[in-house]
Amino acid sequence: MIKIAPSILSANFAAMGDAVLHLKEQGADWIHFDVMDGNFVPNITFGPDMCKALRPLTDLPIDVHLMVEHPSDWIEPFRKAGADILTIHVESSERHLHRALQAIHAAGMQAGVVLNPATPISACMYLLPECDLVLLMSVNPGFGGQSFIPETLSKIRQLRAEIGMRNLNTLIEVDGGVNPITAKQCIEAGADVLVAGSAVFKAPDPTEMIRLLRG
Repeated sequence: MIKIAPSILSANFAAMGDAVLHLKEQGADWIHFDVMDGNFVPNITFGPDMCKALRPLTDLPIDVHLMVEHPSDWIEPFRKAGADILTIHVESSERHLHRALQAIHAAGMQAGVVLNPATPISACMYLLPECDLVLLMSVNPGFGGQSFIPETLSKIRQLRAEIGMRNLNTLIEVDGGVNPITAKQCIEAGADVLVAGSAVFKAPDPTEMIRLLRG
């Protein structure tokens, strides 16, 4: 079944606890947690303290997307904060991605890599056996509310074929510009997990929107 991971980057920061509390009853599967450091991307969002504060409010998996330089520095802090999944960008300053993925697993979390829109699938080919998931950015990271980049669909298909050929269980997650139309396209291309921020949190009825995104 397709998993929907609402990004709390689009939630009301003044009522973040309430937003997270309601996500499970609205039908969400994961909680997507966008971490920006002001270096890898222009914006700054939140870190382990926010994760720690939200952890007691939900039993949904917390899916942490590190848009940071030196992502390995944040493995232990997010483990302590209660994160379940940690994904790191192949474009970051992390020189030893294979080792970083192993460290995330050793910390008891699921591990994955993230590819920006202009980064080819080949950048993660040798890492796939260590990846529980690969997150494909369908917008350029750093800002919410952007439009879906259609070339992402061919990357999903290419990655799905590679995963199938190797008989792996790696999930494909897609983040950026996801709405009922692009969600259907991503699912048909082979995506497993859809991140949606504005589509969910700005919807008059988030429950219905999550149902529509799931297809």
